Amino acid sequence: MDVRLPLTSAGLCFALLLGGCSPSDEKRQVSLEEKTAQFEKSLDAIADPKLKDAVAELGGSLLLLERAQLKLDSKPLQTEYSEDALAVLKHYPTPQALVDTYINGLFVLHKDSSSDYLTDLQPVFPFNFSIPAAFLFPHGLEWQSVTLSNKRVIPFQPEWSETDPGIQLSPSSSNLTNPDDLTVTYPFIDGLDVENKNQPQPVSLQGKVEVVAPRRLYSFDLTKKDVGQTRTNDNLSVTLLKLGTNYAEVELSNALPLAPEVSETPLNPLIVQARDSTGQFLSRSGSINETAAQIAFYQKQLAQLQQQKAWTETLEKQLDEDQRAFEKQQTRHYTKVYFNGPIETLEVSVLDFSSATVTRKDLNLPIRRFDHDTTEKTIQPLSLPVVVYDDQAPIWLKGATLGEEQLKKSVSITQSVDDPSAARIEFDHPRSFNDELLGSSFSPGESPVTFFTADDNGKRDEPIELPAEAYQIDPLRGVITYDLNLFPETPVFAVGSMPLFLATIEQKSLDANQLPKGLELKGNALVVDLKLFPAQEWRFFAKDDSGNYLKEILSVTHDASAEGPALFGVHYFYGQPTRLETYQRTDLATVQYGFEVKLDKTEMPDADQ
Repeated sequence: MDVRLPLTSAGLCFALLLGGCSPSDEKRQVSLEEKTAQFEKSLDAIADPKLKDAVAELGGSLLLLERAQLKLDSKPLQTEYSEDALAVLKHYPTPQALVDTYINGLFVLHKDSSSDYLTDLQPVFPFNFSIPAAFLFPHGLEWQSVTLSNKRVIPFQPEWSETDPGIQLSPSSSNLTNPDDLTVTYPFIDGLDVENKNQPQPVSLQGKVEVVAPRRLYSFDLTKKDVGQTRTNDNLSVTLLKLGTNYAEVELSNALPLAPEVSETPLNPLIVQARDSTGQFLSRSGSINETAAQIAFYQKQLAQLQQQKAWTETLEKQLDEDQRAFEKQQTRHYTKVYFNGPIETLEVSVLDFSSATVTRKDLNLPIRRFDHDTTEKTIQPLSLPVVVYDDQAPIWLKGATLGEEQLKKSVSITQSVDDPSAARIEFDHPRSFNDELLGSSFSPGESPVTFFTADDNGKRDEPIELPAEAYQIDPLRGVITYDLNLFPETPVFAVGSMPLFLATIEQKSLDANQLPKGLELKGNALVVDLKLFPAQEWRFFAKDDSGNYLKEILSVTHDASAEGPALFGVHYFYGQPTRLETYQRTDLATVQYGFEVKLDKTEMPDADQ
């Protein structure tokens, strides 16, 4: 039974955003709250549990859709940029080439674990995908087993069993940031000191992968002049229905039917991106993918459900038939996408699934160990038969030319007064490549701060004399903490100077065949003599003949001993470098950021307490 809106797949992708509301928005909010209360009251009157669940699912989805629409419509217009969601696809001549890179670039890392009874395995994918730029092709990856060093094969199980006495392979519960990680769990034997290293170790991971590649990707470039117009390329037609300040409504039709391989697969073939007048991509704040006709259909189904007294097989069959018949009539794909900023141009890209190529592969991946720090003298090879580019590198490297005024303008100040004994003022700025090369030899200098009262007009008045223990300044973290219990008067302003740190970075471009002493390329691995190129002061980026930056797979530091100095570092790349870019910190400056902060109001502690 599934009669709810398909919101989690193609129906709704949105961010619940906080922001000011206009009077009309406030009325809509009140109306929505009333509607929600009435709906919840009507649910209480339904006795049949299956019917109640069906009404709750469908009605809840419709209310969620309405709430999302309200949030998106009322969000203040603030410009925020993002990367090109299709940059990865644009590096490969065909969608199938991207699929092959995705599959052939996959490998598995053996990770250190803090427990003697666990070994963590991390599948490493060649691409990092995040919503809305998730992997756009239908795909599935299924792990089946792990082979141990004693030839024993341990089958995959979806969750760890407390009652299973043997070795287990299951999803990792310790690493929420890498949901694809797996854990090999060894049995705990009470009274025996059995270390992980004495257990048979995992040597290969088995599984299977399936990816469906579309026939092609085609992009339409649209502006306000295209509103109401239909643009066509072969079997694909795109209509720009509306183009608002920060949203676009687009409809897609494909003259050819879906390929049989994806006829039953939820698809999102339409990718809408926007640029502002600077030419940069705007980030998305959300999207609504339900047409008015679809919403009306589901509202009709909800009304039909609410008239029933009990859930029956006949009712379920009728709802399913109605839904299939309605969806068969929906030959067009609609989306309304909201952006964070004013739109100048649109790039509407279509994945054409009128034909498709299904790639299936059985995986038997060797498990590799690359500790971040190792005492091994031998450089392990890590050459993968794929080329992957790093589209974030050019953006990240803009921080190499960060100036003093840019740094000051990027500072944001936040306050916390929830705890009067530890009120805080925090100075922060977006982390950049410049921060990465600051090192650790900071000389923050003086960080003066004075607290002031306010006069009757709310202007800055007299300074408050305070004992030294009334406040603390942490210049390296950019935090001022103050204890209102020790203030004789209510502080209204804080005035002072907070140090910021700015590296001077020198950049050079080197031919891979003419590297200086201390730098050597061994295949796709760059070996760096850390005595000549200390890690705190140097960074390295690689390009191939295309002129694009190669993505770094991982890096390893080889030490003389567990306690000794680092000897050399190794950087592994997806592809063969032909040029290197070096970035060296040549100087470190302290920049004083002068501030006057009006303090958030808080209740002064009672002097008698």
